[in-house]
Amino acid sequence: MPSNPMLEDSQVAPAAAERAPRRSVARTARQRRQAAVLLAARLLIPGAQPVVAQQDAAPAARKAAEPFAFADFTWLNGTSRTKESVLDSAVFTGEFRVDSSFIYDFNHPQDHTLVGTSESGRTNEVQVQQLGIGGDFHHDNVIGRLMTQFGMYSTMTPRNDASPSRGQWNLADAYRYVSEAYGGYHIDKWNGINIEAGIFMSYVGLFSYYNFDNWTYQPSYVSSNTPWFFNGMWVQIFPSDRLKIEPWIVNGWQSYGMFNSTPGVGLQILWRPNGSVSVLSNNYWGKDTLGNPDRARMHTDDSIQVKYYDSPARRLDKAAFSLTIDAGCESGGGVNCSAGSPASPSQYFLGYMVYNRFWFARDRYGLAIGGGQIENPGRYLVLPPPINGATASSGTPYFTENPGDPFRAWDASLTFDFMPKQFATFRFELDRRAANVPYFAGPGGVTPPGGNSGPAGSLVPGFSPDLVKSEARINTALLVKF
Repeated sequence: MPSNPMLEDSQVAPAAAERAPRRSVARTARQRRQAAVLLAARLLIPGAQPVVAQQDAAPAARKAAEPFAFADFTWLNGTSRTKESVLDSAVFTGEFRVDSSFIYDFNHPQDHTLVGTSESGRTNEVQVQQLGIGGDFHHDNVIGRLMTQFGMYSTMTPRNDASPSRGQWNLADAYRYVSEAYGGYHIDKWNGINIEAGIFMSYVGLFSYYNFDNWTYQPSYVSSNTPWFFNGMWVQIFPSDRLKIEPWIVNGWQSYGMFNSTPGVGLQILWRPNGSVSVLSNNYWGKDTLGNPDRARMHTDDSIQVKYYDSPARRLDKAAFSLTIDAGCESGGGVNCSAGSPASPSQYFLGYMVYNRFWFARDRYGLAIGGGQIENPGRYLVLPPPINGATASSGTPYFTENPGDPFRAWDASLTFDFMPKQFATFRFELDRRAANVPYFAGPGGVTPPGGNSGPAGSLVPGFSPDLVKSEARINTALLVKF
C-alpha cells in the first residue's frame, strides 16, 4: 500500500529501498580524491608520501563515522542484501531492479485477479510486477534519488490512493511511473543530517516496497495494508552512528495529495546498538479521510529484529527473527477510538507479524517462516477489492467500508530462496490467508462478464462478485537488483 511499503528511509527502509540512512557522499568524494593524490605520488616517487596527502588525510581521520557502517546489516528484513554496486561513480550510484512473478492461486479465479495485496495483482500468468531504473546522485553535499516503476506497481500503487479525487491535474497519472523522486542537502553535523523533499519510501510495516529486499514475497497485513510511500519532506538526524531520528511532514497517509487541508506528521526512531539488533519505531498523525476533515488518524508501528545465530563456517550460516506490532485508530467525524456506540462506532487497527529466517551454505539458500493477524473494524486500512475496477477513491457497494464494519484476518507463509549471486534471487513461497468475511477472489472472480462496466466499483445488474473467506497460493519469482 502503500501501503506497505511510514514507508523508508529507505516504507521507510533503505539502500533507498531499505529506507536506510543516506551515505555521506561529500566525505566519500573527498576520500576518493585523497586516494588519487596518494596513488599519483607513489607512481612518481616510489615510497613517497606527499605533504598535501598527509594534510588532507589528517582531517579525514577525524570525521565522524558513517551511520550504521560499523556492522553488516544486509541480513535485515526490508534491506537489500547486496554488498556492492556495479554501477558506481564519483557522482552517481546506479540501480536496476526487476521483479517477475508467476502466482498459482488454488481458488482459480477466472479473471486471474488477486485480491487484498499490494505486492502482486494477477494469478496463473507471468507478470512483471516491478521494473525500476534509477539511482542516487551525490556531489558536494547535494544529494538526490530517482527510481522509476514500470509494470504492475504503476497501476496497483496509485489505485490505493484516494487523494487524487480532490482537485485537478490527475496526480495518479503524474506520479504512477515514479516510486522515489527527491533531492536534498547533506550537513556535516554530528554523524550527518540529511534534509530531503519529494516522494520517498516509508518504513511503516518493516518490509521494503521492493520484494528483492524482503524475507518473503507476500508480507502480512501489518505491512501490506500500511503506507509504502510518502510525499513530503523528512529530516534524517544522526546523533551517532547507531541512532537515527527522522521527523516527517507529508501530504498524508500514502497519498500524492492532501485528503483535506491538514498535512500528516510523523517521527521515526531507528536504533542499532550492535550488528545483531535493530529497533525501529514509527509514529504518525494525520486527517486522511477524504471529505471528512474532522476525522483524525493515529498510528504506531514498532519492530525489533534480532540475529541470534551467526556462524559462516557451518552449513547453517545465520538465523534471525523479526517482530512487528501495530496499533492505531481514527476518532472524530462519526467514529472514535474507545468502546464505540451505534452513533459513533469504534474504529481501530491492531496487528502483528513475526518471521524467522535461516541462511544456509554461505548465504546461497534461505528459508523463512512466519505470518500475522490484524483486526480493523471500520476497514479504513483494508485494501478494497478491485470489484468492477473499484479503487480506494470509488469504493464499492459489494465490499463496504462503513464505520464499524468488522474485519479480522490472519496469514502464514513458508518461503524458500535460492541466491546463486548477491544480485539475483529465485523465490518459491506457499501462502495461506483467511478473513472473517468473504474477501478473497473465488473461482468466479471479481470482474463482470465482458469486463468492467459503468463507473469504477459500481453495481452491475445481474452480476455478483465471487468472494470467499480464504485463499492458498504458490508465489514464484525471479528478483534481480544491481
